[in-house]
Amino acid sequence: MEYQKHVLRGLSWIGGFRFLTRLLVFGKTAVLARVLLPAQFGVFGIAGLVLEFLEILTETGVNVFLIQEKDQIDEYIDTSWVVSIIRGILISLLILFATPFVVNFFHSPASKDTLFLISLVPFIRGFINPSVVKFRKELAFNKEFWYRSAIFIIETIFTIVLAIFTHSAVSLVWGLIGGAFLEAVSSYFIVKPIPTFKFNLDLSKEIVSRGKWVTGAGFFNYLFGNVDDILVGRILGVSSLGLYQVAYRISTYPVTEVASVFGNVTFPVYAKISNDIKKLKEAFFKMSLWVALLVIPFGLLIFFFAKEIVVFILGPKWIEAVDVLKVLSIFGIIKAVTDPAYSLFLAVKKQKYLTISTLAGIIGLAIVIFPLVSKYGIVGAGISAIVGTAVTVPFIIFFIIKILK
Repeated sequence: MEYQKHVLRGLSWIGGFRFLTRLLVFGKTAVLARVLLPAQFGVFGIAGLVLEFLEILTETGVNVFLIQEKDQIDEYIDTSWVVSIIRGILISLLILFATPFVVNFFHSPASKDTLFLISLVPFIRGFINPSVVKFRKELAFNKEFWYRSAIFIIETIFTIVLAIFTHSAVSLVWGLIGGAFLEAVSSYFIVKPIPTFKFNLDLSKEIVSRGKWVTGAGFFNYLFGNVDDILVGRILGVSSLGLYQVAYRISTYPVTEVASVFGNVTFPVYAKISNDIKKLKEAFFKMSLWVALLVIPFGLLIFFFAKEIVVFILGPKWIEAVDVLKVLSIFGIIKAVTDPAYSLFLAVKKQKYLTISTLAGIIGLAIVIFPLVSKYGIVGAGISAIVGTAVTVPFIIFFIIKILK
């Protein structure tokens, strides 16, 4: 079938990109873990939490909107670009305004300079040419592979070199700035049309109106994915936050990235066959089965060899991360198995299902996280993540049945 060809081709290219980037992430983490201290990772983690929160809070859903459109999207590019620029400037100003409050909340004066510097990232990202979404919309995954791989490799090398010479958490932020600048500049050379500063109010309303559920889902997803980080940083300090975030990265990336690869590929494919329920049902269950068969062995491997993984990748000074690594590997399996449903929701324009499912998970997480973190530290944060993910499962199943009848 045609959709299977698109999926297989997309999986090969996007899967290759994810494999390459996660290999680089592990390599970068291994190097930086021996150069920087857990507390320095925590300082960068605080800046990352603020940046991600504001990006989610101001998400317009432009990319999702452009992929969902079955007609040509060139008429939307100019307006999408202007909206992105305004959004980037707004996020930068909000970070600068929020810095004193964030520093006080986390009791981390060392985060001040990092927060000021990271405010440049959304400003630069706002100028990226929205036309790059055509790679995914037109299923040109090979072009996206080369484009994003080159950017990520250069950003990784730049970050590592800076960290070795400076031994500072600021080097991680400069890496983000360099990557954002390179992506923005290159986006004008590799895809057309090049946007111009023209704004259509009616088109912008259409984009924002359809994107409101994406914004809501993103906001709830942020809370679901980062409430544990926020409480760990607030209650246990930046050193524990650094331990927890690095353990989270190592334990979940191998499994959730598999689901992410499938999600990136299947979303545009599902969107193209969304009018054929029989074909959509067949594609969805086939892809979900493949995800489960791939992620469960990875998760179990991390669970049973957590100590060896920590010592080999991070070094002996990170040994405190072993127990939480085991817990988070279970969380990663559950999340990876349920995530494919989100591509289905977006493809049939049911963004609200994504929002409702994520909200349910947040409520489950919120009920248990404070007592668990207070009693069990970063291990308790990992357990609360499992509870929150488990709560979403019945909602996801219900909505899948509703869509596929």
